[in-house]
Amino acid sequence: MDGIKITTLAQRPELAERLWDMKDTWPQFAQHDPIAWLLYPRMVAELADYVLVATDGDAVIARGFSVPFAQHAPGRDGALPARGWDQVLMWAFSDLRRGIAPDTVSAIEITVATDRLGEGLSGRMLAAMRDNARARGFAEVVAPVRPSGKPAEPETPMEEYAYRTREDGLPYDPWLRVHVRAGAVIDSVAPLSMTITGSLAEWREWTGLPFDTTGPVRVPGALAPVRCEAEQGHASYVEPNVWVRHPLNTL
Repeated sequence: MDGIKITTLAQRPELAERLWDMKDTWPQFAQHDPIAWLLYPRMVAELADYVLVATDGDAVIARGFSVPFAQHAPGRDGALPARGWDQVLMWAFSDLRRGIAPDTVSAIEITVATDRLGEGLSGRMLAAMRDNARARGFAEVVAPVRPSGKPAEPETPMEEYAYRTREDGLPYDPWLRVHVRAGAVIDSVAPLSMTITGSLAEWREWTGLPFDTTGPVRVPGALAPVRCEAEQGHASYVEPNVWVRHPLNTL
């Protein structure tokens, strides 16, 4: 055995304060999504059964967040939202507050420590997330995927990128490929999955870029250009994601 253990945070509550100890590849600006600021602490506190932690000895080497929600509630009717990541988080906590029974689990994040990349941990965390949902009686996991290769071509429309395939028919994007190999199918593009706004000073701090000219700005780690409004004093980033569906064999 390789010594890696994947558990829920409910099983290892003492790890709650250590989820962000590891170095990761998230760009700094991504830490300023207002929905994340509001609801990540609540996922830790209220949905610990859906938070996964991978440890190797005493070290936290990967984390995975997911949320249960009512995909088939009236008005949602099984469709995955254009507002993707932000919307599914809001749905999950709205359902929790109102006592609406969930019928689906959505992945929110799978992150691997930078010094453990390339070991297949992302796929193991995805499998653990699927297993966790199946064990709790769910028949489907969905995910607003942030394609790992998309920052290399932010100007490419996500509708084009998401469905690009290799000669073997698998997705061109490495992270989408992991999902499809695990049994997922691509459902749709979430064109405004995450929205981050900030003053020009904040964007300069987050990126080290000047943000002094109105127009699109190519920012490292961004899946699409950031729109700078120099005369208005702010900039906005609207991130597209790709919805995938993982049907689960619950037999």
